[in-house]
Amino acid sequence: MPYSSASLPAQPLTAQPLLIFVGVTGVGKSTTIDELRAREPTLRLLPNRRALTDQLIISTLQEADGSPVTPVTDRSERFAYTRRYREQYPGGMAYALSRLTVEEDDPGLLVFDGLRGANEVRHAANLLPRACFVMLDAPDWVRVMRLMGRGDAFDQIALRRSGTAFRPAETHDLFTPEEAYKVEQMVADDPQAQTNLPAKLEIVRAERRNYDPGATRCALNEAAKDRALIIDTVQHTPAEAAQVILQALEQWKVHQP
Repeated sequence: MPYSSASLPAQPLTAQPLLIFVGVTGVGKSTTIDELRAREPTLRLLPNRRALTDQLIISTLQEADGSPVTPVTDRSERFAYTRRYREQYPGGMAYALSRLTVEEDDPGLLVFDGLRGANEVRHAANLLPRACFVMLDAPDWVRVMRLMGRGDAFDQIALRRSGTAFRPAETHDLFTPEEAYKVEQMVADDPQAQTNLPAKLEIVRAERRNYDPGATRCALNEAAKDRALIIDTVQHTPAEAAQVILQALEQWKVHQP
């Protein structure tokens, strides 16, 4: 295991060089990390956000509530848990991450996927002084179309209305008219896509209620300007993004104490 609980004798993560990916669902974090690791095999992945949310956030709150520790798959319920955790522990996932320890002989640069909101970024910059940050970004309509294509069973969310058929008006609070038209055209002749689209829209909408990428970019520039990189994954392929990150890591000299 590349990590352990803070109670075990090991090196605190707060003292380690660390590469943290920042970004909401569908911006391309997993694909970019895969490309990065193909070029730099010594990189070591920490348990990702999903795993730490299960192990350190949801379970902690369920135990505090006196409830059985059970899996939570609905994305809106998970957002509610992480919001509660942030209220109790400023920094939320950044705080949870800072409580981890790693094995002393763990080789290579540690990578975490990932942080999301401005609150998490600000606290991570303070709690993890040797961390560098890569924020990946993409427009909401692109994220929706990526969610449509990736087939991840984790992308589950309860719809706030009855019925599952797509209604074009549902895109207007997220997209410009031009973006909405692109999405509508992409699903126009695909009944299955029309059925799947409302849930993907609701995932992006729910994330928007909890995390503002614009505010996150500002927070990153303010709190960690000299150790942060922001990449548009529409303008850069995963391979191009990985190369840019490797160049930045060399410039940041993250392995130096």
